[in-house]
Formats: sequence, C-alpha cells, structure tokens
Amino acid sequence: MSGKCPVMHGGNTSTGTSNNDWWPEGINLDILHQHDRKTNPMDADFDYREEVRKLDFDALKQDVHALMTDSQSWWPADWGHYGGLMIRMAWHSAGTYRLADGRGGGGTGSQRFAPLNSWPDNVSLDKARRLLWPIKKKYGNKISWADLMILAGTVAYESMGLPSYGFSFGREDVWHPEKDIYWGNEKEWLAPSDERYGDVEKPETMENPLAAVQMGLIYVNPEGVNGVPDPLKTAQQVRETFARMAMNDEETAALTAGGHTVGKCHGNGDAGALSAVPEGSSVESQGFGWGNPAMGGKASNAVSSGIEGAWTTNPTQFDMGYFDLLFGYEWELKKSPAGAHQWEPMNIKEEDKPVDASDPSVRRNPIMTDADMAMKMDPTYRALCEKFMADPAYFQKTFAKAWFKLTHRDLGPKARYIGPEVPAQDLIWQDPIPAGNTDYSEEVAKQKIAESGLNISEMVSTAWDSARTYRGSDMRGGANGARIRLAPQKDWEGNEPARLAKVLAVYEQVSADTGASLADVIVLAGSVAIENAAKAAGYDVRVPFLKGRGDASAEMTDGESFEPLEPLADGFRNWQKKDYAVKPEELLLDRAQLMGLTGPEMTVLIGGMRVLGTNYGGTQQGVFTHREGQLTNDFFVNLTDMGNTWKPVGKNAYEIRDRQTDALKWTASHIDLVFGANSVLRSYAEVYAQDDNGEKFVKDFVVAWTKVMNADRFDIA
Repeated sequence: MSGKCPVMHGGNTSTGTSNNDWWPEGINLDILHQHDRKTNPMDADFDYREEVRKLDFDALKQDVHALMTDSQSWWPADWGHYGGLMIRMAWHSAGTYRLADGRGGGGTGSQRFAPLNSWPDNVSLDKARRLLWPIKKKYGNKISWADLMILAGTVAYESMGLPSYGFSFGREDVWHPEKDIYWGNEKEWLAPSDERYGDVEKPETMENPLAAVQMGLIYVNPEGVNGVPDPLKTAQQVRETFARMAMNDEETAALTAGGHTVGKCHGNGDAGALSAVPEGSSVESQGFGWGNPAMGGKASNAVSSGIEGAWTTNPTQFDMGYFDLLFGYEWELKKSPAGAHQWEPMNIKEEDKPVDASDPSVRRNPIMTDADMAMKMDPTYRALCEKFMADPAYFQKTFAKAWFKLTHRDLGPKARYIGPEVPAQDLIWQDPIPAGNTDYSEEVAKQKIAESGLNISEMVSTAWDSARTYRGSDMRGGANGARIRLAPQKDWEGNEPARLAKVLAVYEQVSADTGASLADVIVLAGSVAIENAAKAAGYDVRVPFLKGRGDASAEMTDGESFEPLEPLADGFRNWQKKDYAVKPEELLLDRAQLMGLTGPEMTVLIGGMRVLGTNYGGTQQGVFTHREGQLTNDFFVNLTDMGNTWKPVGKNAYEIRDRQTDALKWTASHIDLVFGANSVLRSYAEVYAQDDNGEKFVKDFVVAWTKVMNADRFDIA
C-alpha cells in the first residue's frame, strides 16, 4: 500500500468516470438538480429581488460611468475607454438567448462559468468582469453579476453618446454552470458548421434549439460561412440566427450597425501564442485566460477574434460613422496580422481612418467583417441601412429599443422589472397581460364550475395545458393571460382543440356570470376538480388559489413568437406529437426543468395526473388504478407491486401482467415504467407507494400543482 495516493480521484472532477460513462443509456436527472440550493452560498432566506430595491441606483451608475475611462495598466483600455469591451461582454451575455427553448441569455450571469467563460467568441471577457469586480465588491448583495454585466453595456453606450431606452434590474445569479443548456454535439470548438445543419446552404435547417452557427460562437462566423468570406451567404445565416433570437430584419440591421459603431476587433498578433482559456488556466493565473505574451501593456496588441481594427473613424462615439464608411467606400478582402479574413476600404482618406488604440499619432485602416458586408450587399439589409442613413434619429431610437430587447428578452414580463429606468411603454415581446379582477366571489365561481357538467379529466387537463407552457428559462408562457384561447395555442394538437373548445365555452359563461377572468376560471376549475378527486379518495384538502389573472387579447400577443412554446411532447399527459430521436423520458425531463420542477415534484405530478385520467385522448397507459378520477397513490402502489411482470408489446408500449396468472392488469408507456426502473425515480416512487404516505402524496401533489399554476404570477411577487 506504500505510495498509494490517499485522495480518491475523479469524484468531482473531469478526470473521473461518472455513472453516465458507465451506463450511457441511462437517464441523467442532473437537469432537474438545477433547481436545488446545494451550490448557492447565499442564506436560504436571501431574496435578491428584494435586496436590489435597496440599491442606490444613481451612485452605482456613476461608478460604472467612471469605470469606463479609468484605464488599468493590467488591461489598458482601447483609446482610454472600456466602452467597447463592456458592450461586448453584455452583448455576449445576452446574445446566447434563443427563442426555441428560452434558454441562454444574460438573466443568470452564467458567463462567469464554463463553457461560456472559455468560449472562443468570449476571448478576454474575463478581463471585463475583473474590471467590474471593485464595483461588485462595493455594492455586494444588492447587485447581481447578471444585472451588473448588462448594466455595464448599457452605461457604456450612454457614456459614448447614446441615450438609453431604459434598463431594469432583477436578474438573479446562478452559482454553477447551467448544464441544462444544450449548445450542440460538436466535440471541438469552432468545428465546421455543417455539423449542425441538415444543409449548410439552407440556414433554416440548423438543428433546433440552436441559434449560433458554430460551437463556441455567439452568432455567426465573422469571417464568413465556415470561415470562407461570402457576404450574401453570411447574410442568410445572420437572418436565421437573429430570427432564432426573436429579432426581425430591422432589429438585426440596427443591432449590427449600432454594435459596430463603437469599439474594435482585436487581432494584432499570433492567436496561437495565447495561454490557456480561463477554465484551463493554472492556479497562479487566478481565473485569467488567454494570456498574451506580446501585449506589452498596449491595448493595440490585444488578440481576441483575430480580426484587427475598428469599424468607424471615432470608435468611442455613437454616431453615423459605421454607415459613412461602409457605404462611402469600396472594400476588399485582406488578412489581419493574426491571419483572419477581413474587409478593408480602398483608397480611404487619411482623416477617415481611426487612430491607433494606443498611439493617437498613428492612424489605422478601419475594417468590416463578412457580416458587416452583408448589410451592404443583401438587398433587404441594404434598404434598411439606407433608411437609417436618411434618418439618424430613427436609427438611434431603433437601435436603443433593439438593444433593450436584446438585453431584457429573457427577463420575463414587465411585472418583473425593477428600478427607476423601467420604460413606461408596454412592448409586445414582453407578453403584456392586463390586470385581472379580484372583486368576485371565489366560492360562487367554484359552485358554478362544479355544476357545469364538466368532468375531472376535462377540468384538470385544461388547467394543466394552460399552465404547462410556462418556462423558467425566459419566464414566458403560463396560465396568466388565458392565451390558450387565442391563436396559435387554441389550435395546438397537444391541447386537443375539440375538447378545449367545449370546455372554454363553459368557462366563458362562468366568467361572464361571476366577473372572474377566464384565466382565473381555468385555474380555479382545476382546483375544484382536484379537491373533489381528493374528497372521493377520502382526503379533505383545499387547493390554494390566488385571484387576479388577466385575459390577454390577440393584439397583446405576438403569435409568431409563441409558436416555439408549443409542446411537442408532454409526459405528464402521456403524449408526444410523433416519435423523436430522444427518449420520451428525456423530453419529460426537459419539460419539467423548464417548468421549474424538482425530481420529487415531477414524480408526484405524474402519479396524480395518471389516476385523475388526464392522458391525452383518454388513453389508459399508466392509469394504474381501478378508481380513476380519485386522487390516490395507486399509480405508485401498483407500479412497485412485485406481483407484476412487465412486457414490451410494441414501440413505447408495455403490458403489466399478474405474475401468477398472466392476466393483463395494466398497460404502460416507457415514461410510466421509468419511474420504477430508474434508481432515483424509483426511490421517489417508493416513498409515495408506502402504506403510510397516501395523505402525503395528496398534499405533495397539491403543493406541486399549485406551484405550476402560479409559476407565472409575477404580478403578486
């Protein structure tokens, strides 16, 4: 035993062998552990959204403004102004957002962690965060990293002459990498983008839910598709990528132009000479990555994208210089000192060249990326740019609103906004909902619902379908607003349109008779059904209910942006639209995580939904009870009964038979049986199957149900 290392290797490091390495076909429940507090260093009663309200907003902004021109020797500012760096940090934090699943974005401060902190597109943003550290240290718990990073970008624009459209605080930090976010299957950074396209010539074939064209990029390759310059091809990738972020062509053109009106690209040297990325750096580097041995204390020697140069004559001023140069000159392809493709102007006037980032006595050629040239060569983008050039005030306003949308898209509805600079205007992408009525009798409404003739399955299913659209990734969807009655939701296959129309017709009359909003009636009816189902099983429970949901109108609803919220599978109702490459239980985990559920909450909801008879189309898979419609723990009792055998009888279809007589007892889906097969899920199922936990099951179901119904009630926070 002599010489044996006393440390058990691999337990929590990348060098070990995990359960998923040993059993790759098993399901990984880590996605649901994102919601626990094990990694959170703050006290259990800490509420950031309350703390930030105590912040001295004016003092904070003054400090961030002062930082912009306080150049530090360890990372000198371009032209003595950190604005470009701070904008890039904020942009790359917010710009990971994608509409398909609402994940990414700047709402959690996740740029502090791998993989984002070490992405090729984020070279040297570690320096921006360290520059902000004295401010974070000073204001402490009253300002999150997520808020501070976005604020720094907004203040940077203000300091360079752009009036802000507004700003909201309220983003809460995470304390670990967000492992639930799928960034792609590639095994190396910047692998050819062909790997995530059905056909790279057709940008719309990019794999969902991805938005960036290559692993490690925020948007598109600035040198061109797969690094090959071709502005018209790049234009198509830009259009698709920004559309997947819920940006239209005008917003895209404004963001491109406004983003490149200030700051510069960095490629004045050999990128291969840089040290390791932050996540792979040595301990003495203290989290700094991409060390540049040739920096020499000069901002002009920095290397990040590999492209080298500023876009405009005055890179620290928000002006019309981007358009002046892009459309005022012809451009030709050249190579940067780092060897990257970039476009440079032909026969440019000396006075139109920006000065060197470190030496104001020297002027350098401006540059354009392939995406910039796309703004000039793509007919649609060109027309929009010409519109901006003809009306600078319109461009300024359009960019400011687009920047606000970019940096607030994942913050959720306006009810979550905090601070003195929250804009008064309601924007359609904020999914506005009018205030609901609270001046009605809940008991009268419940009585009318109970007398409506609707059954438990209809009431529970409708409430669930209305609420299940909620996703905590960007705080969109949910029952508030009753958008289930509007296009596109009323026609979604998973909502069983015929059944939905029947139920909504009844609820509309209840709403008219009582003064309750339709949104409240939908949720309250679910409560009535659950209380009755529990009573039938011998349990007297009351489902908590909060009045005040509003009913959104079609004019308040951007139907196109709601289309990605359509559930393509719902394991809670034992349904999926079609067969997919991923397993049904993986789709269930993804849905549960987006809804903010823990493993036990997901488990108890599955068991309750099955015995309440809420399966899509009334199928009997997983309905392990002879008391359908009663809120019992029968699903778990019968799932764990060792008097059963389990036999596959088709794709995603199983029979449960009596072990002695072989008599058919139940049918099941893969999702049903995984709660008995997976060791973690079985441990939860066994708790609810115990003889002494029938009442606990009912109480836990009600708590989890209420959480789902109220997930989007930001108006009462």
